Amino acid sequence: MMTVLYCIRDDHNIVLVLLAAAVCVGGTITIKRLLTDATRTCGMQKAAWLFIAAVAAGASIWCTHFIAMLGYEPGAPVSFDPVMTVISLLVAVGGCGVGFTVATSGKTRLSPALGGAFVGLSIAAMHYTGMIAYRIQGILTWDMNYLYASIVLATVFSALALHIFMRPPLPRARLAATGSLVLAIVSLHFTGMAAFRVEPMLIDGSFSDPAALRALAIAIAGVSIIIVGSALASHLIDGSVRAESIERLREMALTDSLTSLPNRVSFNDRIDHEIELANESGGKLALICIDLDRFKEINDLRGHAAGDLVLQTIGQRMRDRLQGHDFIARLGGDEFAALHRYKSKTGLSDFLAKIEAAVNEPIQIDETEFSPGASIGVALLPDDAISKEALINNADLAMYRAKADLVHSICFYEQSMDETVRARRTLTADLKEAIEKDQLDIHYQVQTSVATGEIRGFEALLRWKHPERGHISPMEFIPLAEESGLILPLGEWVLRTACSRAANWQPAYKVSINISPVQFVHADLPRLIDEILKETGLQPARLELELTESTIFADKERSFAMLRQIKELGVSIALDDFGTGYSSLETLRSFPFDKIKLDRSFMGEAETSPQAKAIIRAVLALGKSLEIPVLAEGIETQGQLSLLSAEGCDEAQGYLLGRPVPLFNIIESGQVKLATIALPDAIACPNGIKGGQAVA
Repeated sequence: MMTVLYCIRDDHNIVLVLLAAAVCVGGTITIKRLLTDATRTCGMQKAAWLFIAAVAAGASIWCTHFIAMLGYEPGAPVSFDPVMTVISLLVAVGGCGVGFTVATSGKTRLSPALGGAFVGLSIAAMHYTGMIAYRIQGILTWDMNYLYASIVLATVFSALALHIFMRPPLPRARLAATGSLVLAIVSLHFTGMAAFRVEPMLIDGSFSDPAALRALAIAIAGVSIIIVGSALASHLIDGSVRAESIERLREMALTDSLTSLPNRVSFNDRIDHEIELANESGGKLALICIDLDRFKEINDLRGHAAGDLVLQTIGQRMRDRLQGHDFIARLGGDEFAALHRYKSKTGLSDFLAKIEAAVNEPIQIDETEFSPGASIGVALLPDDAISKEALINNADLAMYRAKADLVHSICFYEQSMDETVRARRTLTADLKEAIEKDQLDIHYQVQTSVATGEIRGFEALLRWKHPERGHISPMEFIPLAEESGLILPLGEWVLRTACSRAANWQPAYKVSINISPVQFVHADLPRLIDEILKETGLQPARLELELTESTIFADKERSFAMLRQIKELGVSIALDDFGTGYSSLETLRSFPFDKIKLDRSFMGEAETSPQAKAIIRAVLALGKSLEIPVLAEGIETQGQLSLLSAEGCDEAQGYLLGRPVPLFNIIESGQVKLATIALPDAIACPNGIKGGQAVA
């Protein structure tokens, strides 16, 4: 160790040694940054960073070596072989490139150390190739112990440097890696020079120009600075571009692309901050949920481009009305949310008035003006809620009440009034779970011939027994299913289950199934019916679909086209609740229905009201003239049945003839038998589906 120190002190120009050290440290820091870039990338980009790192590393190592060599004072004239000098540079660059590639490959846990060891060997190869290029007038000898030690030191310190560098980042780990690589370069050079012995042999006319050598060292240092500086500039430019890209991506992630307002993610961050601030300072916060009223109408009439224009215009108007700490975001679709810190209800009212004005002001689309309007729900913190979830939920409930209110477009949360909405939403969630967990069932009400009393078929009626609330009326949960869109999977389940069960009935009675208006709008209804019939094996003639006149009235042309497709399958169509629609006679004239179902409301007064009796007679006469069978619903007394019999009604159903009951009861009564051997399982599991049979 002392020999090496003496070599530095006695045989080197300290100024050039310090210059070499500065080049070495600067280059090593740059190498660390370039390797960091390489580890963050892959493919060609990674290869490019490895190449830049190899060039910067090779150049800085070579320059460090060459400047230190120029600072060495052997006491005899010196010169350099240009070819071997250039080769030593290429050895440094190529060796570092291979070593860095191995170190960052990630193939094994030892890859960084192996790559680092290769870099150390490359440093040694570069040094001793450079020594071959070193021409000196004298007899050269080598102390092999120092020579071997220099190679070991370079290899060990380089392996340690890259091993530390590639490990998970620890405090000061990167600084330790940089120091290890500096030690690898410096220890190699000066230990190697300590192994170098020169016995001068002076020849007349031979001399070295120390000033020229120092100038050359400075020039080489300058070149090194240029090369390393260029590499460092690439790193800084890439880092700046990356930072700008990350900022742009962050802005895109937090901003709605259509309206340039903050989006749902940004809203969630902001409301957390505002609630925390309000809780700490004792302030008050208003959350305003905004849902446009006529946005769907504009979209349907004018297209999505017009809808986008409406959203952009309203977004800009609301943004222009913001002041101070006010915040507004687009949550999605035509839904917006605003946050407003308030001290008095007057200030809050002014803010709400600005929001209302922004959504009610007409928007020019082509040559037409539209006023979208909005339903606005407001919840206050801490008056209505103290948590984020409760605040959002309460504002949402108030907004839905505003949508149902024909007078007020702004509604504040009121617990007593909004609990009904909350209960409906809870029941909707329970219904979804009931569909997923198969908690629903079908009951069957018999339909009989009025003249003979014979069974003509059964109407399939959906029933739901809630695990906590017990039986829930279809009048309660069917509208919820239609509002939420659950009616589609629900209706498909009823259709498939009822057809599957009826396919095994003996005798082969007809099964009648109600079709919701929402189902009927579904364009694939004829295809779905065809698939279910083929899947279950039910004869099409045994399936009867019931739909109300209001279902058809929404779009007659499309409705009749769909009904014709269904009739082509061989399925019967019944017009349900006849007499309560808008244009019954026109509907009957336009489409050949297979059955008319007289609404139960007329039968309730048939025995006491001459007007009701007259309507019943007129409907029955109309059915006969059009040759369409008529089924009367809601028969509860013998007098009603006698009236229908006297007037020549075809079929009837009601509590007098049979209440809706599970399939198990129909089988037990002997009205229906199953053609398969699945009956024992069905009876044993009255709430399940066994052998393809779903029973009550």
